[in-house]
Amino acid sequence: MQVSNIYIPDTSVFLDGSLKEAILRGNIRGRLLIHTEIIRKFESEARAGGALGWLGIRELNYIMDSINKLGLEDIRVEYVSVLPKSIPRPDQHSVDEIVRELARELGATLVTSDEMNFEISRAMGIETLFIGQHKDKLEIERFFDNDTMSVHLKEGSIPYAKKGRPGNWQLVPLSNEPLSREYLERMVRELISASLMANSNTRVEIRRENSLIIQHGEYRIVVALPPVSDGIEITAVKPLIKRRLEEYSLHPKVLDRLGRQAEGILIAGPPGAGKTTFAQALAEYYMSLGKVVKTVESPRDMILPNEITQISKTYASSEEIHDLLLLSRPDFTIFDEMRDTADFQLYIDLRLAGVGMVGVVHATSPIDAIQRFIGRTELGMLPSIIDTVLFMKDGEVQKVYSLELTVKVPEGMSEEDLARPVVVVKDFINDTVEYEIYVFGEEIFVTPIGKARKVSQAVSDKRLISRIVRVLRKYVPPEEISIVRGEDGSVIIQVPDAYIGAVISKGLPKLENIRKKFNVQLKVRPKEH
Repeated sequence: MQVSNIYIPDTSVFLDGSLKEAILRGNIRGRLLIHTEIIRKFESEARAGGALGWLGIRELNYIMDSINKLGLEDIRVEYVSVLPKSIPRPDQHSVDEIVRELARELGATLVTSDEMNFEISRAMGIETLFIGQHKDKLEIERFFDNDTMSVHLKEGSIPYAKKGRPGNWQLVPLSNEPLSREYLERMVRELISASLMANSNTRVEIRRENSLIIQHGEYRIVVALPPVSDGIEITAVKPLIKRRLEEYSLHPKVLDRLGRQAEGILIAGPPGAGKTTFAQALAEYYMSLGKVVKTVESPRDMILPNEITQISKTYASSEEIHDLLLLSRPDFTIFDEMRDTADFQLYIDLRLAGVGMVGVVHATSPIDAIQRFIGRTELGMLPSIIDTVLFMKDGEVQKVYSLELTVKVPEGMSEEDLARPVVVVKDFINDTVEYEIYVFGEEIFVTPIGKARKVSQAVSDKRLISRIVRVLRKYVPPEEISIVRGEDGSVIIQVPDAYIGAVISKGLPKLENIRKKFNVQLKVRPKEH
């Protein structure tokens, strides 16, 4: 017999706050059975440092306080620990499975805001009350207007927004009132609730114990929770500009290379430089050329046509993505936000397998983007993996590099027997060499061209260079060391300003020994930029 006044909630209605709202609206009256497995789950997560566990526990307290303050006598909360007969071992089943089975056995009404759980319960013939709410506009969206790039909300602080355009923005306060924890918790619950809806444009891309990355339509929302942060913090970013490739001021040679030749592309630049916006434009450009295009993203925040498949790196391993892309054979893959070695290795493997690759990387200069591949692959393979580097700044392409492999004597050396494979990095538009990358001794050198005079016979001595690098590598990254000849015939060792102090205080005694052994004059100077 159906007992209509017994309600059993699952975990979703605690996390998104919908159970409390349903009680206050009068939708739930009778016996409310809360299974202790839900309490145990929240407690376990909270003790492990998980902020979502704390959200669940606090929501339970809010419910009890609301019932007591309002004096609701027609609702009685009971805690139950009985297990369904079909689930003898709870550790092998999720909490929501236990709650669902118990509702079925007792003939009670399951209370949920999770549409999947709702559909499963309906299929099993379980009486179900769905209390999730579809909202046309979420609370986070009210902070945005047409000039807002991002919103920064922090517990105990007033809200701020970046307004303007990439390269020309200012941080603007949105209110004089500090934000409370309760308000931000409610906002987090609303986002979680929206992600549980079927056909929702809100999805939790990355969920960790103390952080969430949520994609809500075109908004990318990052939630940091204690103890990772010292308070609840919500950062939401909205792209203001969507451009076609033709709208960029690209040199005709660059457009021709992108359309005909480039297949190993890096889009580099600092945060907020417009890298992802350009990658979106490039993806649509390739699609317009009749190419099959896919993306690898984490989170999936590109706004692209349905014809372009967007793969989440969060939900698949590198091996799985590798197999998916190789077997489906896209012409181009846009790899957004390459961060760690696994990302770079996936890019390398797919490129060497013949897949056209476009990688998006953070870099403060164009050469920095290339250097991130050094040590992750053989130097001679570099031009086969990367043939074009596009450096973004203030929303525009400011530099284009091309890479070639040749055998030559590196710039600054004079002995013919020092010829070796050299990766030449050219300014693509002017066709001028700007860097050479080569192996000397056991070290890889990235040498700027045009800034250093040719070194003397002594500096070309492999033993001398190797000795200097061995001495200074304790204080300076080897690739940051440049060795040139001064006008007076001395050997000038150039290192960045940040390392000058360590070289002088710790390295000079050892450099003095080198000076005596090789009978050369050594000078240490700040590296030219």
